[in-house]
Amino acid sequence: MTEYFSAAQDGSSSIDDDDEKLSIDDRIDSSIEATARIVDAGGDDDERRVEAALRPRRLSEFPGQTRVCDQLALVLEAAKRRGTPPDHVLLSGPPGLGKTTLALIVAAELEQPIRITSGPAIQHAGDLASILSSLAEGEVLFLDEIHRMARAAEEMLYLAMEDFRVDVIVGKGPGATAIALELPPFTVVGATTRSGLLPAPLRDRFGFTGHLDFYAVADLVRILRRSCGLLRVEATDAAITEIARRSRGTPRIANRLLRRVRDWAQVHGQGVADIAAAHAALALFDVDDRGLDRLDRAVLEALCRRFGGGPVGLSTLAVAVGEESETVETVAEPFLVREGFMIRTPRGRAAAPLAWQHLGLTPPPPELRTPQAWPLPLGDGDGRFGG
Repeated sequence: MTEYFSAAQDGSSSIDDDDEKLSIDDRIDSSIEATARIVDAGGDDDERRVEAALRPRRLSEFPGQTRVCDQLALVLEAAKRRGTPPDHVLLSGPPGLGKTTLALIVAAELEQPIRITSGPAIQHAGDLASILSSLAEGEVLFLDEIHRMARAAEEMLYLAMEDFRVDVIVGKGPGATAIALELPPFTVVGATTRSGLLPAPLRDRFGFTGHLDFYAVADLVRILRRSCGLLRVEATDAAITEIARRSRGTPRIANRLLRRVRDWAQVHGQGVADIAAAHAALALFDVDDRGLDRLDRAVLEALCRRFGGGPVGLSTLAVAVGEESETVETVAEPFLVREGFMIRTPRGRAAAPLAWQHLGLTPPPPELRTPQAWPLPLGDGDGRFGG
């Protein structure tokens, strides 16, 4: 699915001053916010529409990611002074950190429209050719999850990004001919959560690459204060700080938790998101003081209580918590490893000292955690012991 926005009006296409238009909180209250995990950094289409009302419009308004923003500001300003489109931009990093927001900001800073599509939506070279052939000079093309494009489309994109032309094949068999279609200069902004999956020829065609890191608590506090103003939520500093601490360094999660604390305060409190409302709401949604949810704690409980701290194979661990191996590996494990709760070893997953401490447990003596003394087989039979 491809979307078209005009960013020449300071990115204001998502908010209209007309009284007949819905206000920000009206649109948010009317949306359906359904997510399997409240701390899942991914978001569905409904939540992305909610986020559109909270996004900053300019680089000067973007909190956090200071180095990336400074580098990107330099690239864009130099291009504007030259009067030419900037180099193609690649943004990488975990979901929920603002890659789409930065893509929209690029178009707003350049005062150019933006075309939005995604890698999974481009399954054939013809899909990409139809998009490229309709671009105007200077327009921004945003390709989300660019690493999931079809191979034929990737090869067409190489030529389009470098020479601003595409070769259209007319006919079939020996009589087929290639017609070169010239394209006006444009800028590709690619976003990916897995930059390692990008082919080297595609990665090399981006003149600027920015990696987004997880946010500090202070930056999340700034984001939440801004969101409180846009959502007309009255919140205390203590509550905002508590929400920021439990948001796993991700603005999308922070804004989602803020809305749940707001809901609790409106239903059970006095309408003010104070520290008591934050504690009660986050406890209701199983988000503890380190940002761990039910699945995260279940993995740690299995590691420590059932397997003596490990190491244990991925499949065995997944069976123990009643989830698929892929769910444990891609959903719970990255955060647990990053925060120092879990260790990935050549023999399998093992609990770090912080896991025992967080669960209030005492680690068993080392001799009881050796493979020779372990009562269950360490292997899964699938060879997936470590990274």
